[in-house]
Amino acid sequence: MSLKIGVAGLRRGTGPALVLKQHAECELTAVCDLFPGRAEAFAKQHGVAQWFDDYTAFCAADLDAIVVATPAPVHVACAVEAMRAGKHVLSEVPACWDLDQARELVRVVRETGLKYMFGENMCYFAYCQSYGEMVRRGDIGEVIYVEGEYIHNCDSLMTETGPDGQPRLTWRTRMPPIQYCTHELGPILQWLDDRIVSATGLSTGCWRKPEWGVTDMEVGLFRTAKGVIVKVLCGFSVAKEPAHHWFTLYGTRGHLESPRWPDGQHRLQSDLVPYMTEHARLSLGINHPGAPPEATVGGHGTSEYFMCNDFVRCILDDTKPAIDVYQGLDMTLPGICAHLSAERGGELVEVPDPRDW
Repeated sequence: MSLKIGVAGLRRGTGPALVLKQHAECELTAVCDLFPGRAEAFAKQHGVAQWFDDYTAFCAADLDAIVVATPAPVHVACAVEAMRAGKHVLSEVPACWDLDQARELVRVVRETGLKYMFGENMCYFAYCQSYGEMVRRGDIGEVIYVEGEYIHNCDSLMTETGPDGQPRLTWRTRMPPIQYCTHELGPILQWLDDRIVSATGLSTGCWRKPEWGVTDMEVGLFRTAKGVIVKVLCGFSVAKEPAHHWFTLYGTRGHLESPRWPDGQHRLQSDLVPYMTEHARLSLGINHPGAPPEATVGGHGTSEYFMCNDFVRCILDDTKPAIDVYQGLDMTLPGICAHLSAERGGELVEVPDPRDW
Protein backbone atom coordinates (compact mmCIF):
# COMPACT_ATOMS: atom_id res chain seq x y z
CA MET A 1 0.00 0.00 0.00
CA SER A 2 1.23 3.48 -0.87
CA LEU A 3 0.03 6.29 1.39
CA LYS A 4 -1.23 9.45 -0.27
CA ILE A 5 0.29 12.31 1.74
CA GLY A 6 -0.38 16.04 1.67
CA VAL A 7 1.72 18.76 3.30
CA ALA A 8 0.27 22.08 4.48
CA GLY A 9 2.60 25.02 5.13
CA LEU A 10 5.53 25.21 2.74
CA ARG A 11 7.95 27.19 4.83
CA ARG A 12 8.48 24.70 7.63
CA GLY A 13 6.78 21.90 5.72
CA THR A 14 9.29 21.84 2.87
CA GLY A 15 11.59 19.45 4.78
CA PRO A 16 8.99 16.78 5.58
CA ALA A 17 7.56 17.14 2.07
CA LEU A 18 10.91 16.32 0.47
CA VAL A 19 11.45 13.39 2.84
CA LEU A 20 8.01 11.90 2.22
CA LYS A 21 8.33 12.41 -1.53
CA GLN A 22 11.26 9.97 -1.49
CA HIS A 23 9.65 7.46 0.88
CA ALA A 24 9.13 4.10 -0.82
CA GLU A 25 5.66 3.66 0.69
CA CYS A 26 4.36 7.19 0.14
CA GLU A 27 3.12 9.37 -2.65
CA LEU A 28 3.36 13.12 -2.08
CA THR A 29 0.01 13.83 -3.69
CA ALA A 30 -0.76 17.44 -2.74
CA VAL A 31 0.66 20.53 -1.08
CA CYS A 32 -1.06 23.57 0.38
CA ASP A 33 -0.04 27.09 1.36
CA LEU A 34 -2.23 30.14 1.79
CA PHE A 35 0.43 32.49 0.40
CA PRO A 36 -0.52 33.01 -3.26
CA GLY A 37 1.64 31.03 -5.67
CA ARG A 38 3.81 29.26 -3.08
CA ALA A 39 2.12 25.84 -3.32
CA GLU A 40 1.96 25.97 -7.11
CA ALA A 41 5.66 26.85 -7.37
CA PHE A 42 6.64 24.01 -5.03
CA ALA A 43 4.41 21.50 -6.81
CA LYS A 44 5.78 22.36 -10.24
CA GLN A 45 9.37 22.27 -9.03
CA HIS A 46 9.01 18.89 -7.31
CA GLY A 47 6.49 17.12 -9.51
CA VAL A 48 3.52 17.15 -7.11
CA ALA A 49 0.20 16.58 -8.87
CA GLN A 50 -2.05 18.91 -6.86
CA TRP A 51 -1.60 22.23 -5.11
CA PHE A 52 -4.00 24.33 -3.07
CA ASP A 53 -4.24 27.77 -1.50
CA ASP A 54 -7.49 26.82 0.26
CA TYR A 55 -7.05 24.52 3.26
CA THR A 56 -10.62 23.19 3.30
CA ALA A 57 -10.35 22.13 -0.35
CA PHE A 58 -6.97 20.58 0.42
CA CYS A 59 -8.48 18.50 3.25
CA ALA A 60 -11.21 17.29 0.89
CA ALA A 61 -8.64 15.93 -1.57
CA ASP A 62 -7.96 12.19 -1.97
CA LEU A 63 -5.37 11.88 0.81
CA ASP A 64 -4.66 9.39 3.58
CA ALA A 65 -2.65 11.73 5.80
CA ILE A 66 -1.70 15.38 6.18
CA VAL A 67 1.42 17.00 7.61
CA VAL A 68 0.43 20.18 9.46
CA ALA A 69 3.34 22.61 9.21
CA THR A 70 1.26 25.79 9.28
CA PRO A 71 1.89 28.70 11.70
CA ALA A 72 1.82 27.57 15.33
CA PRO A 73 -1.36 29.40 16.43
CA VAL A 74 -3.44 27.33 13.96
CA HIS A 75 -1.86 23.89 14.42
CA VAL A 76 -4.91 22.61 16.28
CA ALA A 77 -7.43 24.16 13.90
CA CYS A 78 -5.63 22.56 10.95
CA ALA A 79 -5.21 19.19 12.68
CA VAL A 80 -8.87 19.11 13.71
CA GLU A 81 -10.11 19.96 10.21
CA ALA A 82 -7.85 17.29 8.70
CA MET A 83 -9.05 14.61 11.11
CA ARG A 84 -12.68 15.64 10.63
CA ALA A 85 -12.03 15.03 6.92
CA GLY A 86 -10.75 11.51 7.70
CA LYS A 87 -7.01 12.19 7.46
CA HIS A 88 -4.25 11.04 9.81
CA VAL A 89 -2.08 13.92 11.05
CA LEU A 90 1.59 14.58 11.70
CA SER A 91 1.69 17.96 13.47
CA GLU A 92 4.55 20.41 13.76
CA VAL A 93 5.47 21.82 17.17
CA PRO A 94 4.07 23.11 19.46
CA ALA A 95 0.97 20.92 19.60
CA CYS A 96 -1.32 23.79 20.62
CA TRP A 97 -1.35 27.49 21.43
CA ASP A 98 -3.41 27.41 24.66
CA LEU A 99 -5.20 25.06 27.04
CA ASP A 100 -8.57 25.31 25.29
CA GLN A 101 -6.96 24.21 22.03
CA ALA A 102 -5.31 21.31 23.85
CA ARG A 103 -8.65 20.02 25.12
CA GLU A 104 -10.20 20.31 21.65
CA LEU A 105 -7.30 18.38 20.12
CA VAL A 106 -7.65 15.51 22.60
CA ARG A 107 -11.40 15.37 22.06
CA VAL A 108 -11.12 15.13 18.26
CA VAL A 109 -8.32 12.54 18.33
CA ARG A 110 -10.49 10.38 20.58
CA GLU A 111 -13.64 10.93 18.53
CA THR A 112 -12.09 10.17 15.14
CA GLY A 113 -9.77 7.34 16.20
CA LEU A 114 -7.26 8.51 13.60
CA LYS A 115 -3.50 8.61 14.05
CA TYR A 116 -2.14 11.86 15.45
CA MET A 117 1.63 12.04 15.76
CA PHE A 118 3.54 14.97 17.24
CA GLY A 119 6.49 15.91 15.06
CA GLU A 120 9.20 16.74 17.61
CA ASN A 121 12.29 16.25 15.50
CA MET A 122 14.75 16.82 18.39
CA CYS A 123 13.65 13.46 19.75
CA TYR A 124 15.18 11.99 16.59
CA PHE A 125 18.54 13.77 16.74
CA ALA A 126 21.17 11.03 16.96
CA TYR A 127 22.90 12.50 20.03
CA CYS A 128 19.57 12.91 21.84
CA GLN A 129 18.86 9.23 21.28
CA SER A 130 22.38 8.44 22.52
CA TYR A 131 21.66 10.41 25.70
CA GLY A 132 18.47 8.44 26.19
CA GLU A 133 20.33 5.16 25.97
CA MET A 134 22.98 6.34 28.44
CA VAL A 135 20.32 7.51 30.90
CA ARG A 136 18.32 4.28 30.63
CA ARG A 137 21.52 2.26 31.05
CA GLY A 138 22.26 4.13 34.28
CA ASP A 139 25.55 5.68 33.16
CA ILE A 140 24.96 8.71 35.42
CA GLY A 141 22.76 6.98 37.98
CA GLU A 142 19.33 8.41 38.83
CA VAL A 143 18.82 11.77 37.10
CA ILE A 144 17.90 14.48 39.62
CA TYR A 145 18.32 17.75 37.68
CA VAL A 146 18.28 18.72 33.99
CA GLU A 147 18.69 21.98 32.08
CA GLY A 148 17.94 22.71 28.44
CA GLU A 149 18.32 25.79 26.25
CA TYR A 150 17.12 26.75 22.82
CA ILE A 151 18.66 30.07 21.76
CA HIS A 152 18.07 31.17 18.17
CA ASN A 153 18.13 34.63 16.64
CA CYS A 154 14.90 34.49 14.60
CA ASP A 155 14.86 38.11 13.42
CA SER A 156 14.67 36.96 9.79
CA LEU A 157 11.54 34.88 10.55
CA MET A 158 9.67 37.62 12.41
CA THR A 159 8.87 39.71 9.35
CA GLU A 160 7.77 38.78 5.86
CA THR A 161 6.43 40.37 2.72
CA GLY A 162 2.68 39.95 2.52
CA PRO A 163 0.63 39.19 -0.62
CA ASP A 164 0.18 42.95 -1.05
CA GLY A 165 3.95 43.40 -1.23
CA GLN A 166 4.10 45.17 2.11
CA PRO A 167 6.16 44.02 5.12
CA ARG A 168 4.26 42.48 8.02
CA LEU A 169 5.03 40.82 11.35
CA THR A 170 4.69 37.05 11.59
CA TRP A 171 3.15 34.93 14.34
CA ARG A 172 6.59 34.50 15.90
CA THR A 173 6.52 38.03 17.31
CA ARG A 174 3.42 37.07 19.33
CA MET A 175 4.80 33.78 20.64
CA PRO A 176 5.90 33.66 24.28
CA PRO A 177 9.37 32.06 23.95
CA ILE A 178 8.83 29.39 26.61
CA GLN A 179 5.85 28.08 24.66
CA TYR A 180 8.36 26.83 22.09
CA CYS A 181 10.13 24.63 24.63
CA THR A 182 9.25 21.27 23.08
CA HIS A 183 12.66 20.92 21.40
CA GLU A 184 14.13 20.67 24.90
CA LEU A 185 11.31 19.09 26.88
CA GLY A 186 10.67 16.48 24.19
CA PRO A 187 14.00 14.67 24.55
CA ILE A 188 14.23 15.39 28.29
CA LEU A 189 10.88 13.77 29.07
CA GLN A 190 11.74 10.79 26.89
CA TRP A 191 15.06 10.36 28.70
CA LEU A 192 13.32 10.52 32.08
CA ASP A 193 10.19 8.56 31.06
CA ASP A 194 8.32 11.24 33.00
CA ARG A 195 5.94 14.20 32.70
CA ILE A 196 5.87 17.73 34.13
CA VAL A 197 3.40 18.39 36.96
CA SER A 198 4.16 22.03 37.91
CA ALA A 199 5.68 25.08 36.26
CA THR A 200 7.10 28.45 37.24
CA GLY A 201 8.10 31.02 34.65
CA LEU A 202 9.82 34.39 34.33
CA SER A 203 10.24 36.65 31.31
CA THR A 204 12.84 39.29 30.44
CA GLY A 205 10.20 41.40 28.71
CA CYS A 206 10.71 43.21 25.40
CA TRP A 207 14.04 45.03 25.16
CA ARG A 208 15.80 44.15 21.94
CA LYS A 209 13.01 44.75 19.39
CA PRO A 210 10.43 46.95 21.14
CA GLU A 211 9.00 48.02 17.76
CA TRP A 212 7.99 44.41 17.15
CA GLY A 213 6.70 43.78 20.67
CA VAL A 214 8.55 40.46 20.83
CA THR A 215 9.54 38.99 24.20
CA ASP A 216 13.30 38.45 24.24
CA MET A 217 13.75 35.44 26.50
CA GLU A 218 11.70 33.35 28.90
CA VAL A 219 12.66 30.67 31.40
CA GLY A 220 10.62 27.83 32.87
CA LEU A 221 11.38 25.90 36.05
CA PHE A 222 9.55 22.60 36.20
CA ARG A 223 9.02 19.65 38.54
CA THR A 224 8.27 16.19 37.14
CA ALA A 225 6.00 13.50 38.54
CA LYS A 226 9.14 11.62 39.69
CA GLY A 227 10.49 14.73 41.45
CA VAL A 228 13.18 15.73 38.93
CA ILE A 229 13.83 19.47 38.58
CA VAL A 230 14.03 20.75 34.99
CA LYS A 231 14.97 24.25 33.82
CA VAL A 232 14.44 25.38 30.23
CA LEU A 233 15.50 28.71 28.70
CA CYS A 234 14.18 29.84 25.31
CA GLY A 235 15.10 33.00 23.44
CA PHE A 236 14.38 34.03 19.85
CA SER A 237 15.10 37.76 19.90
CA VAL A 238 18.73 37.53 20.94
CA ALA A 239 22.08 39.05 19.94
CA LYS A 240 23.83 35.69 19.75
CA GLU A 241 25.08 33.57 16.88
CA PRO A 242 25.03 30.73 16.06
CA ALA A 243 21.83 29.18 17.37
CA HIS A 244 22.21 26.35 19.84
CA HIS A 245 20.44 23.58 21.67
CA TRP A 246 22.13 22.72 24.95
CA PHE A 247 21.50 20.12 27.66
CA THR A 248 23.08 19.28 30.98
CA LEU A 249 22.01 16.35 33.16
CA TYR A 250 23.05 15.67 36.75
CA GLY A 251 22.61 12.19 38.15
CA THR A 252 23.45 10.44 41.40
CA ARG A 253 26.52 8.84 39.76
CA GLY A 254 27.62 11.33 37.12
CA HIS A 255 27.02 14.17 34.68
CA LEU A 256 26.30 14.48 30.95
CA GLU A 257 26.52 17.72 28.96
CA SER A 258 26.23 18.84 25.34
CA PRO A 259 28.22 21.70 23.76
CA ARG A 260 26.89 25.22 23.28
CA TRP A 261 29.27 25.97 20.41
CA PRO A 262 29.86 24.07 17.15
CA ASP A 263 33.48 23.36 18.03
CA GLY A 264 32.58 21.87 21.41
CA GLN A 265 32.21 18.24 22.44
CA HIS A 266 29.72 16.21 24.41
CA ARG A 267 31.09 15.21 27.80
CA LEU A 268 30.33 12.41 30.22
CA GLN A 269 31.56 11.96 33.79
CA SER A 270 30.59 8.85 35.70
CA ASP A 271 31.86 7.44 38.98
CA LEU A 272 30.77 4.04 37.65
CA VAL A 273 34.04 4.11 35.68
CA PRO A 274 36.90 3.28 38.10
CA TYR A 275 39.61 5.94 38.46
CA MET A 276 37.93 8.42 36.09
CA THR A 277 39.55 11.79 36.75
CA GLU A 278 37.93 14.00 34.09
CA HIS A 279 35.04 14.04 31.64
CA ALA A 280 35.14 11.64 28.73
CA ARG A 281 34.75 13.45 25.42
CA LEU A 282 32.07 11.87 23.25
CA SER A 283 31.96 12.02 19.44
CA LEU A 284 28.22 12.52 18.95
CA GLY A 285 26.27 14.46 16.33
CA ILE A 286 22.80 14.97 14.92
CA ASN A 287 23.18 12.43 12.09
CA HIS A 288 22.75 8.68 12.38
CA PRO A 289 25.79 6.86 10.96
CA GLY A 290 24.73 4.44 8.28
CA ALA A 291 21.53 6.28 7.34
CA PRO A 292 20.80 6.26 3.60
CA PRO A 293 21.93 9.25 1.51
CA GLU A 294 18.39 10.59 1.14
CA ALA A 295 18.02 10.82 4.94
CA THR A 296 19.33 14.39 5.03
CA VAL A 297 17.15 15.80 2.24
CA GLY A 298 14.71 17.39 4.68
CA GLY A 299 17.30 19.22 6.76
CA HIS A 300 17.89 18.91 10.51
CA GLY A 301 20.32 16.08 9.88
CA THR A 302 18.74 12.66 9.60
CA SER A 303 16.07 13.38 12.22
CA GLU A 304 13.14 14.10 9.93
CA TYR A 305 13.80 11.00 7.85
CA PHE A 306 13.28 8.77 10.90
CA MET A 307 10.44 10.91 12.26
CA CYS A 308 8.48 10.76 9.00
CA ASN A 309 9.13 7.03 8.70
CA ASP A 310 7.66 6.47 12.17
CA PHE A 311 4.53 8.36 11.07
CA VAL A 312 4.20 6.26 7.94
CA ARG A 313 4.75 3.02 9.85
CA CYS A 314 2.15 3.76 12.55
CA ILE A 315 -0.47 4.16 9.82
CA LEU A 316 0.52 1.17 7.71
CA ASP A 317 1.06 -1.13 10.70
CA ASP A 318 -1.87 0.32 12.69
CA THR A 319 0.29 0.92 15.75
CA LYS A 320 0.50 3.66 18.36
CA PRO A 321 2.30 6.76 17.06
CA ALA A 322 5.85 7.12 18.34
CA ILE A 323 4.86 10.44 19.97
CA ASP A 324 1.08 10.39 20.41
CA VAL A 325 -1.25 13.25 21.30
CA TYR A 326 -0.75 12.81 25.05
CA GLN A 327 3.03 12.76 24.82
CA GLY A 328 2.92 15.73 22.46
CA LEU A 329 0.88 17.68 24.98
CA ASP A 330 3.21 16.55 27.79
CA MET A 331 5.93 18.34 25.82
CA THR A 332 3.79 21.40 25.01
CA LEU A 333 1.59 22.19 28.02
CA PRO A 334 4.44 22.95 30.47
CA GLY A 335 5.53 25.88 28.28
CA ILE A 336 2.00 27.28 28.21
CA CYS A 337 1.76 26.96 31.99
CA ALA A 338 5.22 28.51 32.50
CA HIS A 339 4.12 31.54 30.48
CA LEU A 340 0.93 31.81 32.55
CA SER A 341 3.19 31.76 35.61
CA ALA A 342 5.38 34.53 34.16
CA GLU A 343 2.29 36.66 33.59
CA ARG A 344 1.43 36.15 37.27
CA GLY A 345 4.86 37.13 38.56
CA GLY A 346 6.26 33.62 38.87
CA GLU A 347 3.29 32.00 40.61
CA LEU A 348 3.37 28.18 40.62
CA VAL A 349 1.01 26.69 38.02
CA GLU A 350 -0.06 23.05 37.94
CA VAL A 351 0.32 21.33 34.57
CA PRO A 352 -2.74 19.23 33.63
CA ASP A 353 -2.46 15.63 32.49
CA PRO A 354 -4.35 15.42 29.18
CA ARG A 355 -5.08 11.75 29.81
CA ASP A 356 -7.51 12.89 32.53
CA TRP A 357 -9.64 15.06 30.24
